[in-house]
Amino acid sequence: MTTRDLADATALQTARMVATGELTALEACDAAIARIEAGDGSIHAVVVRDFERARVAARAIDASRAKHDARPLLGVPMTVKESNDVAGLPTTWGIPDFAGRLVTTDAVAVQRLKAAGAVILGKTNTPVALADWQAVNPVYGRTVNPHDRARSPGGSSGGAAAALAARLVPLELGSDIGGSIRVPAHMCGVFGHKPTYGLVPLKGHEFPGSDSVDAELAVVGPMARCAEDLAAALAVLAGPVDGPYALTLPPPRHAALADYRVLVLEDHPSVATDAAVRGPLHALAGALERLGVKLRRTVDGLPDLAQAHAHYGQMLITVMSRGTPGAKPIDAHAWMNLLDAQMRVARQWRAVFSEVDVVLMPPFGVPAFPHDDTPDWTARTLTINGAIEPYPRQVTWPGVATFPGLPATAAPIARTREGLPVGVQIMGAKFEDRTTIAFAGLLTREGLAAAPRPEH
Repeated sequence: MTTRDLADATALQTARMVATGELTALEACDAAIARIEAGDGSIHAVVVRDFERARVAARAIDASRAKHDARPLLGVPMTVKESNDVAGLPTTWGIPDFAGRLVTTDAVAVQRLKAAGAVILGKTNTPVALADWQAVNPVYGRTVNPHDRARSPGGSSGGAAAALAARLVPLELGSDIGGSIRVPAHMCGVFGHKPTYGLVPLKGHEFPGSDSVDAELAVVGPMARCAEDLAAALAVLAGPVDGPYALTLPPPRHAALADYRVLVLEDHPSVATDAAVRGPLHALAGALERLGVKLRRTVDGLPDLAQAHAHYGQMLITVMSRGTPGAKPIDAHAWMNLLDAQMRVARQWRAVFSEVDVVLMPPFGVPAFPHDDTPDWTARTLTINGAIEPYPRQVTWPGVATFPGLPATAAPIARTREGLPVGVQIMGAKFEDRTTIAFAGLLTREGLAAAPRPEH
């Protein structure tokens, strides 16, 4: 197998080669390290490198590999978003005050990945406090988009998406509260999955130095260059931390694309969406109709998207500003009112998913945008269909799935005339994560989704 072939190999392909002895875990590890050393200099995605310990872990896998080794990620070299704890490495969230702080325990998600045979090479970049759709901070500097280095890779899992798009690694662990998996997947042309809220334990993904209750709305989840890798990683990551019960997710609703009932949302009343994003979604909808998919543009009982977004925004600000100096907290009754609103929206979506199987919508209103260092996040703007629009408003599309805690998979479906990737967001019913991922896989099978290689 050539170096190029190994760079393009998926996580599952790599694991199969290690399992059969065609490739050793150490060879896979060394090849990924070589790719990072040769290719990351101009991208700056892998900002914490743990290569020697990775080689030790790879040798241990080779020594322990059994004839019929059942570990699903056997010998897969991967990185994780910097906000996920890895024992012996710093977790800073891009904040200088935590730059020298090493954690002593792996996050639960990292523990599960290692137990499944994955080899952790290091960590990828984020914005400060995970609070931007870019990946730049005073601790590690800036990550750029492999498809256009003048543009953002997205955020906050921007380093993760960039590392995947640049073929440095085949698998990543991100996190998402305002589109932080789905937006960079869209902007870098890779696959990402925001799990159902509570499906994957958050322990070990807390603000540095804290040991807190799980943040409402927040999730950790996998990113990859194909849907099959998302499914394999989610099977490893999902499930309770402790308790005398096991979790079994329902299978995908259908095996064939033509059997799916699909609702398409191209517009949202609270945000503008650029033609460069709407156009590919519209084209995808047409292609699905020609394949026999049962397509709908509206459905009875759809939640009031504008009202749901307003409630999501209030909840998101409350969660994100907790502990920030000068932040004004809401009172307990206001918080309980938001939880009531969240429950009502979740109930409405449950009824919608009795009529349709998945909902397709944009992950974000624009493709990858130029780097913007305007200090006041709320003062930034984006140009959408020739008009100037507020930057913060773009949290709207990710929030459709985040507020009710629903699973959503991002899949790359097109390129703009400038060569920038464009994705689709595939939302499903609660705990039907396998359906949204499977739908992304079916799109791939029909040639409607694929992770493009950067042209430069």
